[in-house]
Amino acid sequence: MRFIDTHTHPFVEEFDADRSAVIERALAADVRALLLPNIDLSTVEPLLLLCKQYPKHCFPMMGLHPTSVGEDYVAVLDKMVSLLDCSTSYVGIGEIGMDLYWDKQFCKQQADAFEKQLQWSIAYQLPVSIHSRAAVQEIDAVMKRYMDTPIKGVFHCFSGNLEEAALLLKYPNFKLGINGVATFKNAGLAEVLPAIPLEKLVLETDAPYLSPVPFRGKRNESSYLPYILKRIAAIYHKEEEEVASVIWNNTLAVFSLEHLAGSL
Repeated sequence: MRFIDTHTHPFVEEFDADRSAVIERALAADVRALLLPNIDLSTVEPLLLLCKQYPKHCFPMMGLHPTSVGEDYVAVLDKMVSLLDCSTSYVGIGEIGMDLYWDKQFCKQQADAFEKQLQWSIAYQLPVSIHSRAAVQEIDAVMKRYMDTPIKGVFHCFSGNLEEAALLLKYPNFKLGINGVATFKNAGLAEVLPAIPLEKLVLETDAPYLSPVPFRGKRNESSYLPYILKRIAAIYHKEEEEVASVIWNNTLAVFSLEHLAGSL
């Protein structure tokens, strides 16, 4: 079986002590590609350095995480878009979106930053990786203005109910990113996922966060993807190989990685 981690952050400081070993463990687990969403300006350099070190396996995205949106967000976005202008190596715009779980102080700025980055997606013809926490309605309010555009991507870290899934999947070019939460006993995804076509799912870890069982509470890493796949296969009552194949093809399509498929 082959895997692609559609959302992981091995460039952050939690991996400073053993970053290379983490990547090697992922490759040994048949995780052929790691898609790396940016967080803020401070993470750009380590992200791009890691992609330079592993050019056949680590692929960068560019974006401003919603919890990093502050008063200076316009200037930050200007710097980030200049980086997009300088390279064709990016595979997506991310991590973008809205997060109102802890603080709603910058709700308006988050919405504006989100919309500006959706416009990058159109301009650069790149998919988006969307973070939505306690903000599904707000995300939808922005996105519905782009319903008739070619925007595609992933709603990262989906852990919602059927109503939220229906709201997100009305955007036909989007998938739901499923991670270690699917293995949590009381997460509720086991009841929600069977109503969602397998063709709408991609795999992710969101490392270093949200480790799957049996590693819950420890630092997450991309080599744990098979545990998530195993749980999804059990939920759908399908063979792991079948599920892995469908999700592999889903991922190649949404991130336009078909040209890399032969080398992964």
